Amino acid sequence: MKIDFAPRGMRRTWFHLHPAVLALAGAGLLLCAGAGFGGWRLLEQQHEREHQLRHAQERVAALSARPPEVAKVAIPEAQASFVNDAIMQLNLPWRELQDAVLAATPRSVALIAMEPDPRKRILKITAETKNSDDMVAYIEALKEQESFSGVMLSRHEINEQDPNRPLRFQLEATWLAK
Repeated sequence: MKIDFAPRGMRRTWFHLHPAVLALAGAGLLLCAGAGFGGWRLLEQQHEREHQLRHAQERVAALSARPPEVAKVAIPEAQASFVNDAIMQLNLPWRELQDAVLAATPRSVALIAMEPDPRKRILKITAETKNSDDMVAYIEALKEQESFSGVMLSRHEINEQDPNRPLRFQLEATWLAK
């Protein structure tokens, strides 16, 4: 039998508590301390990320406010001219020119060379035929092609050393830009 007439106090209350209750209270305090520390760390990380975001936004604003600096390289005139000529050669409408020339070329005319001049838009054609009538007919056929605005005979000669004596001629055809 327990007889206790002493007044209740804090010390007596702690003394009479079951040890399991004290262990649970301690574990609860440890959990609360851990949760508080974790929350504090998350808050610090959030502040750090906000600072990084503000810094990145300031950098983006600074970069977009001023135009990017492009290094200016001096290109010698000869090199620029060479590069431009090469680009003009690459941009020639080869397929259209070849198709137009081949469409107008009869079997009696033998093509020897085609030399384009992209700056003047002139195609120099060297060909051979057996007689002058075929040459004139060929020039007229080239004039009828839509790709050319003008065709003109620049020179002609008979090859005396060849036993067939072919007529070699050169003409200039100005092509149209498309």
